[in-house]
Amino acid sequence: MRALLTKVEQASSLDRTGDRLQRVVLSTLRPRRLRDLLHGVTLGHPLHPAMVQVPVGAWISAAVLDLMPGQRRPATVLVGLGTVSAVPAAIAGLNDWAALARDQRRVGLVHAAANTVGLTLYAGSLAARLSGRHGVGRALGFLGLSTVSLGAYIGGHLAYKQGAQVNQSISELHRMTDGWHSLADMATLPQRTLITREVDDDISVILYRHGDEVTVMLERCPHQSGPLGEGEVQEIDGHACVVCPWHGSAFRLNGGEVVQGPSGNDQQILPTRIQNGVLQTRLP
Repeated sequence: MRALLTKVEQASSLDRTGDRLQRVVLSTLRPRRLRDLLHGVTLGHPLHPAMVQVPVGAWISAAVLDLMPGQRRPATVLVGLGTVSAVPAAIAGLNDWAALARDQRRVGLVHAAANTVGLTLYAGSLAARLSGRHGVGRALGFLGLSTVSLGAYIGGHLAYKQGAQVNQSISELHRMTDGWHSLADMATLPQRTLITREVDDDISVILYRHGDEVTVMLERCPHQSGPLGEGEVQEIDGHACVVCPWHGSAFRLNGGEVVQGPSGNDQQILPTRIQNGVLQTRLP
């Protein structure tokens, strides 16, 4: 299975279909507020993984009830709940998928295809149950659960092997040594200008001075490791924010909160202090 998914990552033949679907998704989900909502910007956490708990939980529960006598009605209700709730979860997933790198989109396309087949099987299961053909409904339900379980496995590969929609920058903290690290003389820091510095010689951070306050933030964008130090500072909803030059994710410079997707994760801010006129930072 690992070798097969590695081949899927490299399957450029999927790009034509993937590129067309990406254009459809981006043109359909055009309003930024809608895309940000589906990315989980308001939560500071991707929304899709949370939403899939409802259909998956309902379908697994229905499968358990299908193995017990006299549970046709509640099993049918759970199959219906799972089928209906899978639709908005899929929309959120497609919104995230459209902002991924090409190799991630290839695997995501197979993930979506497996879940689409599973959803179709569950829709058929629901129709069969409502028409009184409970044996057929149970069979289609078990087939659907098997298919969406395969889709979940592929989704795990996408998230944990390929890093889709996980925080790409947090690993920088794990490489930072303990203690305070000197970054710059306060007298040399310009006002309201992004400055890039390094901690431990290879961990890049950005500095932003506003009056006597200085923000120190990890420089790699959580979404796809874009260089925030090359981004622009914009005022969004009354807050100074750094906007990633790669995909447009924006983070508040006074707290690190994500205010604009496709990132669904906040950016890490580091503690600071001034010692003898020198700005220093450390691990949170």
